[in-house]
Amino acid sequence: MIDIKGLNKTFKLFHRPADRLKEAITGRVRHDSYHALKDISFQVAPGEVLGVLGRNGAGKSTLLKLLTGVLMPDSGEIHIDGRITGLLELGTGFNPELTGLQNITSNGLMLGMSHDEIEQRRQEIIEFSELGNYIQEPLRTYSSGMTMRLAFSIAIHAEPRCFLVDEALSVGDGYFQQKCMKRIREFKENGGSILFVSHDLNAVKMLCDRALVLEDGSVVFDGDADMAVNHYNRIMARQAEEEEGRHLERQQGAYGSREVEVVAGSANGRESQSATLSSGEQLDIDLTLKAHQQVDDITLGIMVRDRFGQDIFGANSYQLGQRISLEEGSEQAVRLTLNADIAPGKYTITIGLHSREHHLDTCYWWYDSYLQFEIAGFKQHLFSGVCRLPLTLETQPSATPTATPTE
Repeated sequence: MIDIKGLNKTFKLFHRPADRLKEAITGRVRHDSYHALKDISFQVAPGEVLGVLGRNGAGKSTLLKLLTGVLMPDSGEIHIDGRITGLLELGTGFNPELTGLQNITSNGLMLGMSHDEIEQRRQEIIEFSELGNYIQEPLRTYSSGMTMRLAFSIAIHAEPRCFLVDEALSVGDGYFQQKCMKRIREFKENGGSILFVSHDLNAVKMLCDRALVLEDGSVVFDGDADMAVNHYNRIMARQAEEEEGRHLERQQGAYGSREVEVVAGSANGRESQSATLSSGEQLDIDLTLKAHQQVDDITLGIMVRDRFGQDIFGANSYQLGQRISLEEGSEQAVRLTLNADIAPGKYTITIGLHSREHHLDTCYWWYDSYLQFEIAGFKQHLFSGVCRLPLTLETQPSATPTATPTE
């Protein structure tokens, strides 16, 4: 497990390189202090995956470097049971002049593996990385994806008890990312602790048992992964508003600058006339928009999520090429209709009103899980998975065997 208590880390920022020397000689402070982490405390239990979210500069990378021993904390306690490995900044611990084969040895030793352990697992590492003959080439000839393959393969075969995953995993191709995710799940099922740092919000929702959100070096949320993603989205929206000199108002679960807002809404099946409908039935989403001032650039967007918080489908009026404008004090009824050809289960609908393509431009109004509906049973034939895709089956006549002439 990972047990962190009261972790603090401060960096000295010098305006000029010479100021560092002058401070050392004169003793006079010539730097600014940057508090990267402030009193961070959390635990990751065996078999648990903890996601870490935060915008750039929030302290995520500093936290991982402290956990792996790359940096030392100013204060606080770090307790980790067993060996800890993972992916930090791509290429960390590698020598670009050595071959991939040689880097297995050098990087393995840095991770705490013995020479015997490295030799026992060398072939497994090579086979998992799927680098083929490139394993004999210098690392400087590798692409970023090839480097990630080698780094992940070494880290996961070091048999750690705790595994850290940073954004380095995102540089791999889709096939190898899926392979890594499968291995991470196996690691979790075997009781390993995982710290997963990513901007891939769907991956956080699907993989993590819970997540924490860092902001300005502090933990501002620690709990359910879906709620953590929503909290992170609010931070990103607020950042965009603050950069434009606007203040986000919050009321009854909604946030935004509120030039226009949704004042009423419902989601019902076309046939069932209720929030419970069959897979394949039309779902009508009826909303009433009210403008508190003249707004000529309104984008209405929806995001459908399943019970795990995974994004199932999202679209908005900007992408559909439809423009919405409202005069001050006016209301507008809007109906969105979609074919709910999705698997049985409970779903939520997040509603957003903003300018242009996404809510990071100008967020007027945003409400996570504003509406709910449930899919129960099937209107058409059964299917497996998340959604129904168009599928046809055709039988082709078998070719007639050609007779072989006999002499």
